[in-house]
Amino acid sequence: MLVSRRPRTFAARLDSRTESTPIARHLLRAYLAALPTGDRYHDAAELLLGELFANAVQHSGAPADRLIEIRFAVSGDRLRIEVHDAGTGRPSIRSATPSDERGRGLFLVNELAERWGCCPRAGGIGKFVWALIAPTLTPATV
Repeated sequence: MLVSRRPRTFAARLDSRTESTPIARHLLRAYLAALPTGDRYHDAAELLLGELFANAVQHSGAPADRLIEIRFAVSGDRLRIEVHDAGTGRPSIRSATPSDERGRGLFLVNELAERWGCCPRAGGIGKFVWALIAPTLTPATV
């Protein structure tokens, strides 16, 4: 039996606005639903994508008319999510006080992702933030 090593990939471009965040999460749910073991990534992936997408909308510094691209790929047993924007702002983890209503997104990404990072986009316009997500154990595998 021949097993493909190529990752199953998905990409879409969405408006750079807060209202697009639920659309991005919906696309991720549909992508994962089509995978035999997609349910093993669902909870962490949806939360991380929501945080990364919201950060791109709020903090990228890109012009409002630029689109945000999302990409998903499974390679081996890891899910990679990427959020591409045309901004130059780089993400950084900051300390939030208990009374802060914002500022915990990248802390969550750092805690839930196996690894994450930020890279310049090909062509020199903007950047993308990526997160690598390990599968969670299902009761059948525990």
